[in-house]
Amino acid sequence: MTARTVALRDQRALLDLLPPAAPLAWVRRGEGLVAWGVAARLELPAEPERSGIQRFTAADEWLESLFSTIVVDDDVGVPGSGPVVFGSFTFDGRDAGSTLILPRVVVGRRDGQTWLTVVGDEADPLPAVPPPRPVGALRWRPGTLSEAEWCAVVSQAVDRIHTTGLAKVVLARDLVAEADHPIDVRTPLQRLAADYPDCYVYSVVGLTGATPELLLRRTGTRLESLVLAGTAPRGATADDDAVLAKTLLTSAKDVEEHAYAVESLRESLAPFCTELDVPRHPELLRLANVQHLATPVRAVLPAKTATLPVLAALHPTAAVGGTPTRVAMDVIGELEGMRRDRYAGPVGWIDARGDGEWGIALRCAQITGPRARLFAGAGIVADSDPQAELAETVAKFRAVRAALTGR
Repeated sequence: MTARTVALRDQRALLDLLPPAAPLAWVRRGEGLVAWGVAARLELPAEPERSGIQRFTAADEWLESLFSTIVVDDDVGVPGSGPVVFGSFTFDGRDAGSTLILPRVVVGRRDGQTWLTVVGDEADPLPAVPPPRPVGALRWRPGTLSEAEWCAVVSQAVDRIHTTGLAKVVLARDLVAEADHPIDVRTPLQRLAADYPDCYVYSVVGLTGATPELLLRRTGTRLESLVLAGTAPRGATADDDAVLAKTLLTSAKDVEEHAYAVESLRESLAPFCTELDVPRHPELLRLANVQHLATPVRAVLPAKTATLPVLAALHPTAAVGGTPTRVAMDVIGELEGMRRDRYAGPVGWIDARGDGEWGIALRCAQITGPRARLFAGAGIVADSDPQAELAETVAKFRAVRAALTGR
C-alpha cells in the first residue's frame, strides 16, 4: 500500500468533513484527526484472562507488520501525518471487540496546520457530505441494573472494602436509548465538541464520547498522561461553584480516591521511563457539568520503546478499575452484572512513528443502528454513600444524554 500526505488549505471544521458512514474521530478544541474508509482492519477475539495482555501484544505485532508494508510519502511530517490507525480496546480481556482500523482518508489539524492523508487510490478524498441528521425522539430504559439495584451493589462493594484487602473499586452502570431510525453518530459528536471543548471527542466503530482523561500522549520519546479521579458537580452560581470546588479539594474520600489513581499510574509507568514527573498534589479540572481532581504526569521513554506495551501496562488505571487492580477487577466481574465492552478501555490513535494519543473511553455511548447504550461509573471507597455515587453517575450521563437529545 501507499500513503500520501499533503498540506491542505481547507479550513472547515474537522467534524464537518465526516461522512455519515462509520466516521472516525479524535478532536479537541477543533484540532486532531477525522477519518473514514477502511484500508485495513483488525478485530481481536476474547481472551481467557481479565488482564487481556494478549490483545495489546497482538495489536502491536499487527501494527508493526502493517506499517512496514506501507510506502509513505509525507510532506508534513508531524504527529498524526502519514498512515494513522484508530483503535479502541475492551475494558476486560474476556470481551471480544477490540478493534484497530487503518482508514483510507485522514484529515488532521495541529497548531493551525491542516493536512490530508490518503491510503491507496481515492478518486475524491473529500466528497460533499450531507449534514448530520437529527436524532429525533428517544425511548429511554434502564440498563442492566435499576438505580436501586445498582445502589445495593455499591453497598456490597463498601462491605468488601471494610472486610477485605480491597481499597477502591470503580463500579459502572449503563442506560439505553432507542430512536426511530439509525442514529447519525455525527450529531452527538458535534454537540459534544461544542459543549466540551476541553475533552477529547472521539468515535471508533460506534463508540462515541468526550473523555477528559488522557491516558497517554506520545511524541517522540516524550510521554504525557492526565490522572482524573474524584468528582463534584458544577455550581449554579460562581459562589456555589467555588464552594463545591473547595469541598472537593478537601474531601478525604475524593483525595484518597485520587491518590490511588496517581499511585497506580506511577507504578505502571516507572518500569518504562528514564524520567518521571508526578506532582505531589492534584489540581482542579473544571468541565461544563462536573469538576475533577487532576494530576498531569510527564515522562521520558527510552528510544525505540513501543507505544502499545506502555498502554497495556497503564490499563486499567485505578480511575476505572480500582486498587489493588486484580482484586478490584474480580469484584467488578462479580458485582457489576454487565459487560463493559469497550467502555473504560483505551481509545485513540497511533501513527507509523509510534506517536499518538490514547484516552480512556469515558462519557460515552455505544451507538449501533437506532440504539445507544450509555455508560457511567463512580469510584467506591470505604466511606462511599450509594446515593451520592448514584448522583455522580447521573451527572456523568448528562453529557451524552444532552448530545443525543439536543438539550
